[in-house]
Amino acid sequence: MSRYTFRLPDIGEGIAEAEIVAWHIKIGDVIAEDGPLADVMTDKATVEMESPVAGRVVEIAGEVGDRIAIGSALVVIEIEGDGDGAQAASAPAAAPVPVKAETPKPVATPEPVATPEPVAAPPPPSVAAPAPAAPTARVLASPAVRARAQDLGIDLAKVQPGPEGRVRHGDLDQYIAYNAGGFAPAGVKRADEAIKVIGMRRRIAENMAASKRNIPHFSYVEEIDVTELERVRAELNAAHGNRGKLTLLPFVITAICRAVPDFPMINARYDDEAGVVTRYGAVHLGLATQTPGGLMVPVIRDAQDRNLWQLAREIGRLAEAARDGSIAAGEMSGSTLTVTSLGPLGGIATTPVINRPEVAIIGPNRIIERPMFVPDGHGGERLAKRKLMNLSISCDHRVVDGWDAASFVQAMRKLIEAPSLLLV
Repeated sequence: MSRYTFRLPDIGEGIAEAEIVAWHIKIGDVIAEDGPLADVMTDKATVEMESPVAGRVVEIAGEVGDRIAIGSALVVIEIEGDGDGAQAASAPAAAPVPVKAETPKPVATPEPVATPEPVAAPPPPSVAAPAPAAPTARVLASPAVRARAQDLGIDLAKVQPGPEGRVRHGDLDQYIAYNAGGFAPAGVKRADEAIKVIGMRRRIAENMAASKRNIPHFSYVEEIDVTELERVRAELNAAHGNRGKLTLLPFVITAICRAVPDFPMINARYDDEAGVVTRYGAVHLGLATQTPGGLMVPVIRDAQDRNLWQLAREIGRLAEAARDGSIAAGEMSGSTLTVTSLGPLGGIATTPVINRPEVAIIGPNRIIERPMFVPDGHGGERLAKRKLMNLSISCDHRVVDGWDAASFVQAMRKLIEAPSLLLV
């Protein structure tokens, strides 16, 4: 028998380290050749490591959330015969990183989160639990009253009995009426819990912190009348439903692509270390997407070359791939400008955080209906119900001036409020 040390390989992205986000094995497991060992995350993607040999796992390096250097020992496997001279380790001490010799808790999910022991002390007996506590022997009540209290989740010990000391249906009704009148506790107390920030969540935290730390943000919000655009969108969906469904986002992206050539500083990236701003001719649009693992930003390549239907299909494809984890690493980098939208959640206005090293991020907000004064066609005004939406933009003030940001949004407003300009 000999030992084979599997070292974390260079995944070909020029990285120095990777984060362990999931273990598929534990010490003592027998693993087949090409069997999964662990999932590791780089700056761009999560990669599954596979064993090049069959054998029994005797040591693993680190726990979920730990970062290890490229070339460091990831797993030590006991194998039949002689080990590979290039990878074999004569003893555990040969591993360049501390290797955990004790059996860790197995990790079963792609992005596990260890469940800690509750931090807070158990709630006092006076706090109502979700299920009713068993009534004490001193509580007198008929079986029917007890059954009803159990169905309602009421602890009979908390119900004020009648003069004879027995809880009757009327006493139960009074208890229910009292609590329904606003005297019940506001909610149920939960135990505190500590969640380790790892994987995608840690990557998001680091990127957002770096963006706010290094970029002097400013935001600008403008109200846009989207009544006509919503009418055109409904007509296009009714006439061309076989092509798919158009949401507001393809129209916003088209307006961005039409306005950007006159404001090239918006579609740019700033290398603050080199002191160089690169203005891009093509719009590679980042699409902020909420996924089960956290916020991801897939990229619509050459958005300026796509029509409304092509944009709608690409938005749907990238969002689905990001959420189910099938998105390619190359589709997660290289954006020059980002759009973020909360969709149905909307919001009156947002101040989004810039996707560094970009210099701007745009956020359409919720559409609401409000009365407005509009021209009546005879030189006067009339009151009409209109659909309105606030459009937010955050910019890097080192690169983009407030006047330029406001002028860019006004150019977008002109296009959105006259959607025929987007269709020619």
